[in-house]
Amino acid sequence: MTSETHNHMDQDAGKAMNEEIAGQDKQREGWQVRRGGTRQPEAQQTQAKRRRVRELWAAGAGLVAVGTAVVLGELTASLVSPTVSPVTAVGGAVIDAVPPGVKEWVISVFGTADKVALLGGMSLVIAALAALSGVLEVRRRFAGVALIAVFGAVGLVAVLSRADLTVNAIPVPVLVALVGIALLRWLIRKLEVWLPATGEPIVPAAAPTEVPATAQPVPVVAPAVESNLSRAPAAGQPAAGQPAAAQPAAGQPAAGQPAAAQPAEPPAAEAGPARRRFLLALGGTAAVAAVAGVLASTLRGAAAVVSEVRSKLALPAPAAPAPPIPAGAEIRLDGLGPLVTPNKDFYRIDTALRVPLVDPETWTLKVTGMVEREIEIDFAALLAKPLTERHVTIACVSNEVGGDLIGNARWLGWPVRELLAMAGPKAGADMVLSRSTDGWTAGTPLEALTDSRDALLVVGMNGEPLPLEHGFPVRLIVPGLYGYVSATKWVTELKVTRYADDVAYWTPRGWSERGPIKTSSRIDVPRDGANVTGGTVVFGGVAWAQHTGIGKVELRVNRGDWKQAELAPGISKDTWYQWKLALALTPGRYEVQVRATALDGVPQVEESAPVAPSGATGYHTVRVDVKS
Repeated sequence: MTSETHNHMDQDAGKAMNEEIAGQDKQREGWQVRRGGTRQPEAQQTQAKRRRVRELWAAGAGLVAVGTAVVLGELTASLVSPTVSPVTAVGGAVIDAVPPGVKEWVISVFGTADKVALLGGMSLVIAALAALSGVLEVRRRFAGVALIAVFGAVGLVAVLSRADLTVNAIPVPVLVALVGIALLRWLIRKLEVWLPATGEPIVPAAAPTEVPATAQPVPVVAPAVESNLSRAPAAGQPAAGQPAAAQPAAGQPAAGQPAAAQPAEPPAAEAGPARRRFLLALGGTAAVAAVAGVLASTLRGAAAVVSEVRSKLALPAPAAPAPPIPAGAEIRLDGLGPLVTPNKDFYRIDTALRVPLVDPETWTLKVTGMVEREIEIDFAALLAKPLTERHVTIACVSNEVGGDLIGNARWLGWPVRELLAMAGPKAGADMVLSRSTDGWTAGTPLEALTDSRDALLVVGMNGEPLPLEHGFPVRLIVPGLYGYVSATKWVTELKVTRYADDVAYWTPRGWSERGPIKTSSRIDVPRDGANVTGGTVVFGGVAWAQHTGIGKVELRVNRGDWKQAELAPGISKDTWYQWKLALALTPGRYEVQVRATALDGVPQVEESAPVAPSGATGYHTVRVDVKS
């Protein structure tokens, strides 16, 4: 072999060796890229899943912490401030602030269950904010605490705004906030021990970079192919001329590449106990809330104490009993309600989120304002007066055409005109501003309380003391006026004044000042949308024009001629009247309307109008399908 040939072979062998070494370097670099590329999504998914789990448990911690604080606040309020608590104060503030249109919508949808709907909605809002406080707190320390503090401030403002505020009620919302903050921080700390925050995000593998000079392969010129191959680096070993540190160890990043940060994990031996401690704390706190809720309900049973006083109260016999109900006044017709509404079925519309608890032993009524003599009377003195008993139908101004916010009862009370006569209203007075124990007010025309109508300071309803929710121990009933200007429950003051000087609760909210009840009528049988059998179909219902009386009731079918119904005798002009009419109807679909005419000859208003500002008008209409 010539020297030239030998040199050529050495050059070829060196070239092959260099290519092999370069290939190994590229293979290692590719492995690192592939390794980083497959690991990064897995790490990110794990981190995202871990974050979701942490925030879910944090939301639960916030819900339990705030829920427990609220329940403990209600429990405390039941002990120190039975009539005002943070929840009822906020609810009352919502009722006060809501626009009249929204109020009417709520009543139209929920009827007398409007308070239950409000409490349910408040509970959902509180639960959502509580869960949010936990999530915020685990994301950023004290963010959730700040939300609870705002929540407490809102409760404090609401409590301070209530007319029946007591000094004892003021610290309760502050206590609720402090307890909620303490419980939230305690639970979140335990959660962080079990599921600590992750470390720095996974850093993507760096793109291949030039190997530092110290790690560059050294060209080799071997004297022979065999000798060059014998010096080729083994897998995982440094090439000739390379320091060992320049090569990546198994599972380690190449030189010049940053190491991927790993999530901070608690030692496996500690994760289990930490999890148990958190769950025990969470469950224990929830159990405390449950017990406190039961106790609060029990103590709220302070209402039970007043109920017991009521149950033992013996009302005196009336000096002027109610006239007997005329024969035939109550029509016997399936689906037609009773002439006298039972107490349990009587509608209730007011602004009191919680029924005020008034002990008759401490109740007093004051007559103030534009009077010659201010008068104060207690419950015993009221019962000692010659009491009058009368049937009177009262209605809410929010009653839609055909609605059920109306009822007829037998009321026992002392005529208001006699009390006002004792006080001596001064000239120029034209209104009496009555005030409830919870601060609600109604403005009643002075004339309506001093004329011959049976306006009463009521202590009895259908032969028993007033139910708690209907104003026990004393309320006002004034025939001929909607309740918002007359039917003050839990009444504690009568201020003789002028419309020019004082306004009642609903007047600045867009309702009319005086509120006379409008003549109206309703079809109760058959109901709207009913299917009936052809032939003779009997329609029935009620009509009212309090303090005027009903003269006649008429029906028309499919906008045809009016037909006069059979009108039962009324108990008095201050009550509703029942009516019925039999119509011969063949199979088909019919629209039936009713109208009433008062005893003074004035017919019911046909034009439809909403309840605001002075009561709804229009003809009640039902549609029935007559089947063969």
